[in-house]
Amino acid sequence: MWKRKELKDKAKQIVKKNYWTAILVCFIIALLTGEFGTSIIGIWQEDDSIDPNFILNNEKIIENNINLSSLNKGEKIDIIVQEEFQKNLTDLQINVIQALDANLSNITKSQKFIFKIKDAIQLINIDKNTIAVGLIIMAIISYAFTIFIADPLIVGGKRYFLKARTSKEAKVSILRDVFKKGRWINVVQIMFLRNIYNALWYFTIIFGVIKTYEYRMIPYIIAENPNIERKKAFKLSKQMMKGNKWKTFILDLSFFGWNFLSVLTFGLLSILYVNPYNSATFAELYNILRTKAINEKYEFYEELNNEKIN
Repeated sequence: MWKRKELKDKAKQIVKKNYWTAILVCFIIALLTGEFGTSIIGIWQEDDSIDPNFILNNEKIIENNINLSSLNKGEKIDIIVQEEFQKNLTDLQINVIQALDANLSNITKSQKFIFKIKDAIQLINIDKNTIAVGLIIMAIISYAFTIFIADPLIVGGKRYFLKARTSKEAKVSILRDVFKKGRWINVVQIMFLRNIYNALWYFTIIFGVIKTYEYRMIPYIIAENPNIERKKAFKLSKQMMKGNKWKTFILDLSFFGWNFLSVLTFGLLSILYVNPYNSATFAELYNILRTKAINEKYEFYEELNNEKIN
């Protein structure tokens, strides 16, 4: 049985001995992928809102304010209620909501493409066809970048922190490992399918959350072995997370205070400490689950020895 405190204590040591490279790795990933929700405020959080009505309420995207008379009764009520709700919030409540939104955004970012298309449909309904077409094109380009660059880069980040566990000189160049010939396409395919499955499961809400945690170890598994087959990666993650989903959820929640403080510092605290600390903690979690998988000889456990991360 693993304990949060032990994971975090080990993670602090890892960050300490690889501090500057860990910061740089996390900054690159935050900047290019949006993996860390509270790090680069405004780059991924605003433009990739998970709110289906985001495009209707954002003046940065629609040049002219939407005339309420052009909206149906339900949309008018939504906007009025949101405005009244926001007026009654204190600064502290707004910061709490932003921290919660950042965490939720981080978990569900692979589903945002769907909401972008829904935004475009809403724009067409109010005769904003040009903006709608532009939004669809931007969404497609953004999603293509996510599939072919961002997701493999996230896997590269996991690989860095797995190697940083045993090395005082883990290099930023480790991020490139998964982009090598013979690895990149396999990583792209597995991460793409994981995101698709998550998106489909999220239509059931509860099972979406459960499956998100069931697939949680997939990026680490392919970080260790970028050539592993999809079926084996999914099976291993499922076995490793059996009985650990709730504890991992609590481990996620244990970083809420840090994320809240990061919002108050406009993401600076995340860049300088929280992101490396969080990443190192979950690398420790993977190592414990990996060791158990090998010792208990889970199905396909042999695939966890290919890259010799340790």
